[in-house]
Amino acid sequence: MARTEVGAMEGKLLARIGAVIFIAVALTVTAIEMSSEDDEPDALATRDRSIAPQDPLASELRRCSGMGEAGPRDPGCLKAWAASRRRFLGQRDSATAPAPVAPTTLFPNVPASADRKEGTRMDVTAPAMQVEPPRPEAR
Repeated sequence: MARTEVGAMEGKLLARIGAVIFIAVALTVTAIEMSSEDDEPDALATRDRSIAPQDPLASELRRCSGMGEAGPRDPGCLKAWAASRRRFLGQRDSATAPAPVAPTTLFPNVPASADRKEGTRMDVTAPAMQVEPPRPEAR
C-alpha cells in the first residue's frame, strides 16, 4: 500500500512541476511580446494620415461621424454622404449621367388596346376571368 501512495505523490508532484514550468514559459513569452516594438500599428496610423489629405471626402465623413446627432442636419454631411453613396455604388454625377431611356413595353409589336388610354393605369390585382360557355346538360 505504501508504494501506491508514493506513486500518487510523485504524480501530483510532477503535475505541479509541469504547471509551474508552463506558467513560467507563458509569462516569459508574454514579457518578450510586450517588450518588442511592433511597427505594424505605427505603419497603419501613418498610412491613414497620408490618405486623409489626399481624400477630402474621407476627412469630411470622419468629421460628420464625430458630430453625432447633428450630422444628419448638416448640409455638408448630407452632400458628403451622397457623394460616398455615388462612389460606392459606382454612379456618375447627374451632370455627366446619360439621359434616362424611355420605358419599353413587354410586347412592343402588339398594339395597345383601344379601351386603354395613355396615362391611365389598368387594375392588375387579379387576372381577367373568362366566362365559360353554357354546356348542354347530360341526361
